[in-house]
Amino acid sequence: MIKAAARPIQWQRWICSSCLSQRAGAARQVRRLWTSPRLNDAGEPVRLPHLLRDDDFLLRSVFDYPKIWHEFTKFPVAPTVHVGLFRNAYLKSPRGFLTYARVSLKKARAIVEKVLAASSVAEYRTIVRDLDRLSDILCRVLDMSDFVRVTHPDRATQRAAGEAYDLVYQYMNELNTMTGLNDQLAVAMADPQVTATWSEEEKTVAALLKLDFIKSAVNMPQKDRDRFVELSSQISTLGSAFTQEMSPELPTLVLRSSDLQGMDPLTAREMTRDGMIHLPTLSWQASMALRTVHDPDARRLIYYASRTASRRSVEMLEHLMQLRAELAHLSGFESYGHLALRDRMMARSPEAVNQFLQALVESNRPKAEMEMAELLAEKQKAYSRATSLDPWDKDYYSNIIRRPLELSGRQGNLLSNYFSLGVVMQGLSRLFEELYGIRLVPKQPLVGETWHRDVRRLDVISDTDGHVAVLYCDLFYRPDKSPNPAHFTLRCSREISEAELAEVWEQSQEDPDMAIFAAPKYAANDGMAFSQHGGSMKQLPTIALVCDFPQPGAEGDRPALLSFFQLETLFHEMGHAIHSILARTSFQTVSGTRCATDLAELPSTLMEYFAADPYVLGLFARHHKTNDPLPYQMVAQKVRQARRFEASDMEDQIIMAMLDQALHSSEASKPGFDSTEIFHGLQRTYSSGPADPPSTRWQGFFSHLSGYGSTYYSYLFDRVLARRVWDVVFRSGKAGAALNRENGERLKESLLKWGGGRDPWKCLSEVLQDERLADGGEEAMAWVGSWQPTAKQRDSDVDDKR
Repeated sequence: MIKAAARPIQWQRWICSSCLSQRAGAARQVRRLWTSPRLNDAGEPVRLPHLLRDDDFLLRSVFDYPKIWHEFTKFPVAPTVHVGLFRNAYLKSPRGFLTYARVSLKKARAIVEKVLAASSVAEYRTIVRDLDRLSDILCRVLDMSDFVRVTHPDRATQRAAGEAYDLVYQYMNELNTMTGLNDQLAVAMADPQVTATWSEEEKTVAALLKLDFIKSAVNMPQKDRDRFVELSSQISTLGSAFTQEMSPELPTLVLRSSDLQGMDPLTAREMTRDGMIHLPTLSWQASMALRTVHDPDARRLIYYASRTASRRSVEMLEHLMQLRAELAHLSGFESYGHLALRDRMMARSPEAVNQFLQALVESNRPKAEMEMAELLAEKQKAYSRATSLDPWDKDYYSNIIRRPLELSGRQGNLLSNYFSLGVVMQGLSRLFEELYGIRLVPKQPLVGETWHRDVRRLDVISDTDGHVAVLYCDLFYRPDKSPNPAHFTLRCSREISEAELAEVWEQSQEDPDMAIFAAPKYAANDGMAFSQHGGSMKQLPTIALVCDFPQPGAEGDRPALLSFFQLETLFHEMGHAIHSILARTSFQTVSGTRCATDLAELPSTLMEYFAADPYVLGLFARHHKTNDPLPYQMVAQKVRQARRFEASDMEDQIIMAMLDQALHSSEASKPGFDSTEIFHGLQRTYSSGPADPPSTRWQGFFSHLSGYGSTYYSYLFDRVLARRVWDVVFRSGKAGAALNRENGERLKESLLKWGGGRDPWKCLSEVLQDERLADGGEEAMAWVGSWQPTAKQRDSDVDDKR
């Protein structure tokens, strides 16, 4: 039974739509909304309740009502001249990207010369900072250019950004194999007089940079180095081809309409030609058919076709694995898995990953077996003599069991009425203020600062540190934009020294290609945002969030309404953003999400728990017309439906992670390497349900094998970690623990603020107050794998919050 936990917080008021409309036309009032923080008599910022702050109201308004956004952005703010994308003074035109790349390369070469010439203790002490700055200069160009070439609506700007990216990327590859830089770093790391002055963060950066050199074959003889570069190029090309060209053995199934009884008739009609249904093998329609078609023989045909990759796809996959194995052996590693897990990973070795996965199998298996028994019982209602499930039965019978938990079409629409985009953004800001003392404040973009008129700029304001980050939100659908939600770090946090300020200012006076700036602090930041506290200057993290949510009504009659899935998506991506915002490190190499790869999804996955918490939803979720509070029962029902076969879904992911490990093991270099047999063997050993038929070749569709390369387990690892943090730190949300500032500070101080600048196992041990994790290793990985919640814990999640 759902308790009354979803009551809105008692002091909360709401601004109704009619009041909002009255205020929308008041230009004078809107102009007043961007104000400095209110101060008390001592000059300290006053923390006001959310609804008494202008910026809280404005945040909702600029996302929900285009007229208010347009009013807000058209007021004249100096300067009225083009300031460049992201306020980067070089990016005022497509040609500016190449100018920016050339200027950055000049700065980079000057630093390289400085590092190579270092000879004294004092000079060696600055090597880590110099190399980090070198990386930052190049990454500024690469990260902004990479974002622009896939997001900017103008083709000429896309092309220029792509050219700038290629130019700088080529130089970065040269640096990675430059023996002199590696040698100088080694000298610095070996001198106690040097390392004694380094901070923990500095030592971490030094170790990471050293690993980067090792993985780039810098210590190899020239012949081996040439082969390394050749293999790297082949792997990159083949990996892209595998992902883009993968195909099924049978692209289309031709079926009679009677074969697809149970499928949505409108969908079936769209695929009908000449009286027959032409079903694309790899499509959402095929997935729907496996869930809804009554005829088991038809489902069997669809299953075989959708699980059988072409021989060419499998051959490309196996060749990719063999090339990676050769690269690993050339680099002195037993397997590609050992090579990939050596750097920026908590697991550190394939053996540790396997310990985690084996433990996860054992903790997950009882619930998975119970779910399979439920599916068989459902099948026996139709076929009383059935003694087993077929592979094509799982989706069909799980859909039947889930169906009573589905919200009806009308209920689904009702649920989205409580999640207007502006209200959700308002809720995120309120949540972050409760947990971390930071809030999101709309900021008028200057001329040329954003890449589309729909992009909203938000400044992230701390109640102790002032302006701490810039967030660009490109959240509305456009036909020329990628539909995939994503978080981009356009520029990382980094400390800027006085010596650097003087050096950049001197360069700007001598180099005609450099933009003209009024002062050294602007030149050092290319015109972008920075902060100064005491004697320290930091470049502010600059972040972009991209989604494809529906556009609000042009007349202001209807805001963009999000489904619960879209709400979770926004919370997830904002979890990445908050990591980038809070981890304002002194070195960009370890800033924000530049942490251990198998820790990077923890903050974002954790945010999905907040998205379903009744107290968090009580902060903001109101009907966009009536202002009624959200009936939490609908959310609870949605969560139950999604988790109904959670253990079976987990088991599938475990087998996929095991396949990733197996294909990147030493098996790939042995004669007779057969990825199909490896996959089927894993299914037979670890699946609680039926394994795929021997003639299928699903692994040829596993595109993540190209990008993840022995690290796919990270997805599962962070799911388990997020669940543990939610249970231990935020007490599963009970009694409003998800809004407790002490809990938020514990997460921030122990884990989030460090980025990659501290051993992640120490961070995890501290935040969970579990000393068994402090040293990491195989035992710690196995311990994490044993944390799967019991069936009783899962079922009580949405019923036991008071």
